[in-house]
Amino acid sequence: MSFIDNIDLISGPFPLALTVLALISGVMLLLRRHRGWVPSVVCAAALAALMAWAINWYVVNVAALSAYDLPLQVLVWIGVGVFAVLLMVLHLISGRLWRRVLAPLAMGLVLATVGMQVNAYYGSYRTVGDVTGASTANIAPLSPNTAKKQPGHGWATKTSGPAVDRWEKPAGLPVAGTVNSVQIPGRVSGFTGRTGYVYLPPAYQATNQPLLPVLVLIAGQPGSPADWLKAGELQKTMDTFAAAHQGLAPVVVVPDVNGSNSANTMCMDSQIAKTDTYLAVDVPAWIKDNLTVDSNPQHWAVGGFSFGGTCALQMVALHPKTYPSAIDLSGEAEPALSADMNTTIQKAFGGNTAAFDAVTPLNVMAKNKYPQSWIYFAAGAQDRRFTGYMNKVSAAARSAGMTVTTHSVPGAGHSWDVPLNALGPALTWLAPRLGLAH
Repeated sequence: MSFIDNIDLISGPFPLALTVLALISGVMLLLRRHRGWVPSVVCAAALAALMAWAINWYVVNVAALSAYDLPLQVLVWIGVGVFAVLLMVLHLISGRLWRRVLAPLAMGLVLATVGMQVNAYYGSYRTVGDVTGASTANIAPLSPNTAKKQPGHGWATKTSGPAVDRWEKPAGLPVAGTVNSVQIPGRVSGFTGRTGYVYLPPAYQATNQPLLPVLVLIAGQPGSPADWLKAGELQKTMDTFAAAHQGLAPVVVVPDVNGSNSANTMCMDSQIAKTDTYLAVDVPAWIKDNLTVDSNPQHWAVGGFSFGGTCALQMVALHPKTYPSAIDLSGEAEPALSADMNTTIQKAFGGNTAAFDAVTPLNVMAKNKYPQSWIYFAAGAQDRRFTGYMNKVSAAARSAGMTVTTHSVPGAGHSWDVPLNALGPALTWLAPRLGLAH
């Protein structure tokens, strides 16, 4: 990527410089000697607060981009942005020429900072290249030469078992894994997903490669599989894990389960799509057909963040033989299209509450036992709503017989800070289970 594409949007000199310029611009917009200016500013502030609330209502109840209210910190920044727009309008209406010229520029700087602060909260775009797509634009498709090895290729032909028991790190093994793009068809489900990705660890590149375990990761919603590479820094996390395990790490497959940024299939088989079948049948079949991996399901796991964490919970609850281990990072208590459960049930199941209840994880876990299943939960310590979900669902998982651990990420809200700080520890906890450590 170019120098511009590598500019850090979360920390460093660029966010600091933009914030300073925005503060100066905000002062320029706010301070003015004009009769009636103070009452106008007060009215603009009140209107900005009302409009921020309206935007939140629209996002949740109309656009259905979230089933939950936006975090207070995000709402405050949205209000600041609206306030800047209203102040700019006031300057255009009654300001001198120089104010009418500078006010739009000042507003633009404030809005840019608002966007940067909202992004910093969620951690969605870490660089300019993440915003433009340049950071993932040149990822090559998985080629047959790096995919499944043919019979007779070293250890890949050996009986499935813990990879660590048969692995001796060879000299010259690469220190980093590789990432490729993939298309995973919905042969049984009929679902058409966007481009997915696969991470192949250093051990996968060895001449005598071991049969490695599998981790299926799902992104949040709204979002895309590329979020795991950008916001989630997947390759960095996996390479760090591999370095601590002599080059061994899971093969990580990141499929798409929504079809677009704004869609929400809830990872269910419903009137919307059959993405439960896609994740439980099509994705595992594609992995086994196209990658040299350990086919023993005891060495497979599924994980995700936010919406993806809920999907992981659904998979371990409904398909424990396919995914006996899971990583639920800031997941919900149950799938949802709206804050109104009736709306969810109507849109996805034609109003059939029993059909919805039959496939929600809390209800399914209440009726079954899972002595062979493990699940790792994490949520941001500042994210009260999803910490509450974590506590509720982890208690239900324990009652159902699962082996459970929970992790509260200090200082984090409902943001990608949770995967950045919890995926590594989750993999370490699961490593013996996946056959990567004793």
